[in-house]
Amino acid sequence: MGSMRKNWFHSLPNEALHAEFLQDVSKLLLKEAVFAGTQRKNPVVRFHDPDHLYDLLNLTPTEKPATHTELLKAICDTINFSVKTGHPYFINQLFSSVDPYGLAGQWVTDALNPSMYTYEVAPVFTLMEAVVLEEICQLVGFPSGDGMFCPGGSFANGTAINLARFKYFPDIKRDGLGCAPKLVMFASEDAHYSVHKMAALLGLGEQNVCSVQTDKTGRMDSLYLESQVQRIIATGAVPFMVVATAGTTVLGAFDPLPAIADVCTKYNLWFHVDAAWGGGLLFSRTHHHKLIGLDRADSVVWNPHKLLAAPQQCSMLLVRHPNIIKACHACNATYLFQKDKFYDVSIDFGDKYLQCGRRADVFKFWFMWKAKGSIGFEEHVNALMDCASYITTSLRQRPSFKLVLEPEFINVCFWYIPQSLQGLQEQPDFNEKLHKIAPRMKELMMRKGSMMISYQPLQSLPNFFRFVVQNSGVTHQDVDYFLDELDRLGADL
Repeated sequence: MGSMRKNWFHSLPNEALHAEFLQDVSKLLLKEAVFAGTQRKNPVVRFHDPDHLYDLLNLTPTEKPATHTELLKAICDTINFSVKTGHPYFINQLFSSVDPYGLAGQWVTDALNPSMYTYEVAPVFTLMEAVVLEEICQLVGFPSGDGMFCPGGSFANGTAINLARFKYFPDIKRDGLGCAPKLVMFASEDAHYSVHKMAALLGLGEQNVCSVQTDKTGRMDSLYLESQVQRIIATGAVPFMVVATAGTTVLGAFDPLPAIADVCTKYNLWFHVDAAWGGGLLFSRTHHHKLIGLDRADSVVWNPHKLLAAPQQCSMLLVRHPNIIKACHACNATYLFQKDKFYDVSIDFGDKYLQCGRRADVFKFWFMWKAKGSIGFEEHVNALMDCASYITTSLRQRPSFKLVLEPEFINVCFWYIPQSLQGLQEQPDFNEKLHKIAPRMKELMMRKGSMMISYQPLQSLPNFFRFVVQNSGVTHQDVDYFLDELDRLGADL
């Protein structure tokens, strides 16, 4: 019966139609999304206001099935009006580029559609995940550590908070928050917002995240950190965790990891490092010194989809303690994690994850690593750092640009000061006027489609631009284009 069903299915004309359709889709993706979408002569985005874009697109689901021609048009429209994040002139977020090997890896996993909870349903990817996590733990400095892939750095930070709490108060897993005292954690004032978000989700409360002052370069002040730990202890609350950042989102600052580790050791605190952005420097023999002290952490977040340009999403949480992840998360569901299987069930990793169904994010990263080798990642990182150095030098030579601070990493932050504001820095309303420049220039570049670069304020500073490059195809000539284009956009403001 099974054989008859198989032969009957493969005799259907739909198979040929679907094959032809998928071939047409792959050609369209390669032509329009991959190649046209990364060419400098084409716009980064064809921007339309939301109401106008809604009118251009047929977004309402229909009762009758669409034809293949209509479906191809829908794909074409989606590509046409989407941001081309692989374009060399997309410098807008902490991700970019279309890596051909990462893309191929993502196509493979999408075609196979695995879920990662057991060796039984994902034998190759399960073994691959074990190997990659072990290698990354060694790279971080956790020789007996453990790890897990996460759906983004925010989720990974939240998981680390949960692990830290479990280490000191394991009964919370069974009995809930009522069995623990008031817990307080510490993070710099420039830490990622997910720390507060996850503290709220876990029932700790946003107000129990103590913000630690930073110095003028955006690095956590370890002396102030210790004073705050002592203050919290004096109130009767219980400090349990410090979140340091290796590569802050805006300034790209690296907190002083050894000094923070000393504080954590002294007061028996869980030391977590959010290296989602800066972790890729571990591959660079020239620049990995910025991560000295990382090996003293209890947990580390690292996102290869940021600095290493793996496709979204690819995020890891690495933990020094080998058994804590499973102890904290496992529920031993017998319908999925049977102990009497015919193979070694220690390879069924799913119970240590908070997710059940889970994509095989490991493969695209493994495949990129296989294709490029560690030396390829090193060359990529060094090229990005060189690009950041070049734009820093170029900014100093142009009177309309002013650095916010000397960059420590790939984040190069600067103001554009149009002719109308030059020489007026001492006027009381200068910052108010400067604050309006970057949003207006962002609108002009988006409507033109010439490039995308982000801006933001920070504490008392007016809006400034942030150049962050993860596409190692960006050249010095591209940097010159960025600065020339900003001059064109802002000259008359």
